[in-house]
Amino acid sequence: METESEPYVRLATLRQLHRVVAELNTARSLADTLQTVVDGIVVGLGYELACVNLVRPDGDLVVAAFAGDPAAEALITGRVGSRASWERRLTMGENWDGLRFIPHTEGWVLMEDDVPQWHTDGPDPRFEDEWHPEDRLYAPMYASGGELLGVISVDRPRNGRRPGAWGREALQMYAFQAAIAISNARLRANMQRALVRLEREQQALRASEESFRQAFEYAPSGMAIAEMGGDQHGRLLRTNDALCRLLGRPASVLRRYSFSDLVHPEDIGTLLRTSAEGGRAELRLGRRDGTYVWVSLRNSVVADAADGPRFLLTHVEDIEERKRHELQLAHRASHDSLTGLPNSAELRARLGARLCRRPQSVRASAIEALDAAFEGRDGYDGHAAHGGHAAHAGHDGHPVGAEAGGAGEHGFQVDGPDRYPGADPFEFPGAPPAPSDGPYDHHVHTVAPATDIDDGTKGLAVLFCDLDGFKSINDRFGHHTGDAVLIEVARRLTTGVRDGDTVARLGGDEFVVLADGLGAADAADLAVRLRNAIIPPIRVDSRAVRVGASFGIGWASCGMSADEVLRSADQRMYIEKRSRSKAHRRAG
Repeated sequence: METESEPYVRLATLRQLHRVVAELNTARSLADTLQTVVDGIVVGLGYELACVNLVRPDGDLVVAAFAGDPAAEALITGRVGSRASWERRLTMGENWDGLRFIPHTEGWVLMEDDVPQWHTDGPDPRFEDEWHPEDRLYAPMYASGGELLGVISVDRPRNGRRPGAWGREALQMYAFQAAIAISNARLRANMQRALVRLEREQQALRASEESFRQAFEYAPSGMAIAEMGGDQHGRLLRTNDALCRLLGRPASVLRRYSFSDLVHPEDIGTLLRTSAEGGRAELRLGRRDGTYVWVSLRNSVVADAADGPRFLLTHVEDIEERKRHELQLAHRASHDSLTGLPNSAELRARLGARLCRRPQSVRASAIEALDAAFEGRDGYDGHAAHGGHAAHAGHDGHPVGAEAGGAGEHGFQVDGPDRYPGADPFEFPGAPPAPSDGPYDHHVHTVAPATDIDDGTKGLAVLFCDLDGFKSINDRFGHHTGDAVLIEVARRLTTGVRDGDTVARLGGDEFVVLADGLGAADAADLAVRLRNAIIPPIRVDSRAVRVGASFGIGWASCGMSADEVLRSADQRMYIEKRSRSKAHRRAG
């Protein structure tokens, strides 16, 4: 497994990639967009040099933007390479799922063609995947119709190695988004010119209207014009074919609606906060079949004439695929690739979200309790605001509830003091909030039973599970059988808990269950049920194998860290394991 495929590296790269992709849509002109593209590669994707070769109207490619070396930028920016030379390059070397890599062993034949080049001297590679100064890596950019927009050229990875699978996928995703940004920049430039003509050229109104109509109707992404002001504010007056196809509704039907009628109920606040002039938002719009599609909205205010009524022009871009891919990447970074369960980092994040630094023994004063009671009479429900249960995963492994890693159902992070009243807004994400002794501390403190005897106290139970006899199965039958056993054990554990509980895999043959609202007897009963669920034979390739399980029950309480809670449960598990004979452990 490559180092760059580790979950924490993937998540860091995803964050950086998301940041530089977001910058692509902030540029106002085509030149700014092109420069933003190459700056994003140098800043976010780990290459020291990057340039964009843009297709000109005559078909040749010109170096339109360069980043990473001022001397190289001054030398080759504006120089042109023929289309034939570029087509030759894009058919040479190795095809990396849309990227084109030409190793130095093949690229020497290109030293004399007319494509602008910049190389730096360096030592020969010492390793098989080490980058050579004369290696070439290209990322072609295509418009929605399939025509070539340009080619991104990168050089000198900062780690000195050829990009692996994750690095290639990141560059390919970035090239796809860059192509959209360049197409949109050209579209915006055309539309701005059309709008200026509509305002300034009264005599050429009909010709300008036709120009605008064509730009509107034949835009590759959705466009809409809506009323501004009056009783019909926001009502759609005109939509193009792309938007009708996207929403599955004819233009005659769309004229009955406004965007507020079509938006997902959870995104209505986002729509209302989007300004008319220059406003941007990512939200979901309803299709005719009842489903929703993720779109990016960009607003502009236009006038029908110099002093005529104003209208709202909205550009609607389909981002469903990007959103789905982002969620998939985020899920891979926080979940175990074998079982699909939350991984160790996600488990600690969920557990840490329930804990604060104030020990559970610190109680509020009578005055504070009275203040909190009156605060509750004003409509504040502390239990509902913070969730009566921990952040959990359902049977599909996805977070359920508002406390799953501090994010809502759709993955938008709740930042600032609203996440935990009294928390320090300058702490790192995921850190427990600082203790608050004031009367407005509404954090529901996690408590633990005082002893193993059930005294009626309900708390967050942490069940640490270690499989017995798993190593011998791995050694005897191989990792394929071992993996199948782990997958089946994960399924049985998930089936044996409530929908709101969390089942996570720490690694190896260790699992952890978080179950809120249990007493000591409840937790012990749950451990017995889960052990009995694991004991039955597991069939793998027409062979039946059996494993046992040892459980240790720990309790989470405020004042402890997530590591301390897990360590306590781990220790109890080993005590329980040693208390039984080896044969008894295999039997459950």
